[in-house]
Amino acid sequence: MTHPLGHHQTRGPEPPTEADQQTGGDVRNDPENLRKGAGDVQNDTGSLRDDTGDPMIDALSASNPQQRLQATMAIGARAEPRDLEVLVARCRIEPDFFVRDMLTWALTRLPADDTVPRLIAELDSPLPQAISQSLHTLSKIGDVRAWSAMDPARIGAALIAHTDTEVARSAWRAAVALVPGDNRGELASALVTQLGRGEVEVQKSLSRAIVALGEDLVSVVDERLHAEDDTVRAHAMATRDMFDDPDAGFAHALDAAKRVVALGSETTV
Repeated sequence: MTHPLGHHQTRGPEPPTEADQQTGGDVRNDPENLRKGAGDVQNDTGSLRDDTGDPMIDALSASNPQQRLQATMAIGARAEPRDLEVLVARCRIEPDFFVRDMLTWALTRLPADDTVPRLIAELDSPLPQAISQSLHTLSKIGDVRAWSAMDPARIGAALIAHTDTEVARSAWRAAVALVPGDNRGELASALVTQLGRGEVEVQKSLSRAIVALGEDLVSVVDERLHAEDDTVRAHAMATRDMFDDPDAGFAHALDAAKRVVALGSETTV
């Protein structure tokens, strides 16, 4: 699919919170951590040095995930545009969550004019992880040029209804983060088509995305309260409750909604 780029605005990169738990703090604000991480990789890579001539790049394919994490940290710290392709390539196959999160951080450090078009192109990848990681990174960069690549009105449900659950969840979050104000209603209408999908955690992700669009769109959810499918109705009721009380536990709200739906079904038999 074609992904045109238009006027944009950006926000600063956010720290990889869960990765910070692994590394002991906000690595961006601790130069000593960055120097130490780079030094550890240089000391530990050994035979990897001869592969590309860049020990940081070579260490991205090390067997030890901590070594890969330190290498990604060091690459993000130097923030050189020449590292874009290798970072994107690693996102496709990196198995460790914390390293993937650090890869996203490293990509947010590069110029958006280079990174955003490259990540948009990655949305056409046949690899689900490549797509989900690109969506996640685009949401963190916050550049609205990426919206056209995920706008349901333009590309249909290719992303928000993707058969891979993690791609779909990433698409929900990214779309909500990047949608222009005038497109919120259309996005909400597209997202509610996914009500009833998946297990509790998946349903909670979708509900949070819908609620984040704003309480003025609650009527879109109300339309699904009368759906024929019991699972859809229960999910819609739980989402409706989140509009009223965003801090309420979703699992509890969903269980309560299921009971209401079940009782209603019994009375109509």
